[in-house]
Amino acid sequence: MRHATALRRRPAPTVVRSAGAFLVTALVGSVLVLTGRDATALPVRDPKPVVLAFAGDVHFEGASEAALDGNLGTAAKVLKAADLAVVNLETAVTTRGTPEPKQYTFRAPPRAFAALRTAGVDAVSMANNHGMDYGRVGLRDSLAAAKDASFPVLGAGADSAAAFAPLRRTIRGVRVSVFAATDVLDSFATTTWPATTSRAGLATTKGTGLARLARAVRAEKADGVEVVVVLLHWGVERRTCPTARQADVARTLASAGADAVVGSHAHVLQPQTKVAGAVVHYGMGNFVFYARPGAGAQTGVLSLTVTARGVKSTAWDPAVIVSGRPKLLTGAARTTALAAQRTRGAGC
Repeated sequence: MRHATALRRRPAPTVVRSAGAFLVTALVGSVLVLTGRDATALPVRDPKPVVLAFAGDVHFEGASEAALDGNLGTAAKVLKAADLAVVNLETAVTTRGTPEPKQYTFRAPPRAFAALRTAGVDAVSMANNHGMDYGRVGLRDSLAAAKDASFPVLGAGADSAAAFAPLRRTIRGVRVSVFAATDVLDSFATTTWPATTSRAGLATTKGTGLARLARAVRAEKADGVEVVVVLLHWGVERRTCPTARQADVARTLASAGADAVVGSHAHVLQPQTKVAGAVVHYGMGNFVFYARPGAGAQTGVLSLTVTARGVKSTAWDPAVIVSGRPKLLTGAARTTALAAQRTRGAGC
């Protein structure tokens, strides 16, 4: 059984039995409205909850290239079991383009999307500091390959409207929207990588981007979306504590109505907490990656159990990266990893 953290639940609707018929009632303000004669209130169980799963950085370089066969490691079974699974795809998907002027550039062939789907991944964020590693040609190829594979990509698009557009799903009656944006860009890319009204690129929270993202979150909530999740690429590499900037961004998005903010970029695990009522997991570390043994190899899958009332509970399935792929921990190693995650950030 996974380590789960329960969250406070709101009052449930009520089913009443009257003259041989079932009648569904609802809370209107603070008044329980009943209809029919001789109504006897009976408790109603929530419908089967919806599970959303998220994992950290994925590329197909070095040891992790083997995962192009669709085997993303045993941790991927948690993704496959979820109703919606999203990871951070930290690579361009192209065989063309020129490497950008940076130390590390990642790219993968178009079959990367088929491999992700086979492993149980339903969508990816490409809003990160590697999404355009092979320039605008690489980005166009990435978007084209995703379109050919009918595979949703978040945080990148043909223009800013597409890059900031959420993935919308209705799962067993629960409306879910997932956004993605990056708060991290190399200095040379701060003016060239962000999408504009007339240029392909990435969604970013730099400059006026955070206010735009907050407005978009607020609009989804105003439209009746029950669960809004934001994927953020943020923070400082190899730093286990969130920065003041991360905390500010999380607070802004939570205040706008985000139910969860899920982070990547640090390449190490960061703490999970609550900010203004939202679940915030600051950093999930690497996932399918050429990580060396140590902190960079510690990973896991975050699962959010949600209903029409929002996030009901969270669960963390710890794993360790072995030969580029995440392997679920068991026994004493799992217990130790769960205890470490619960206390992570205590010294921040």
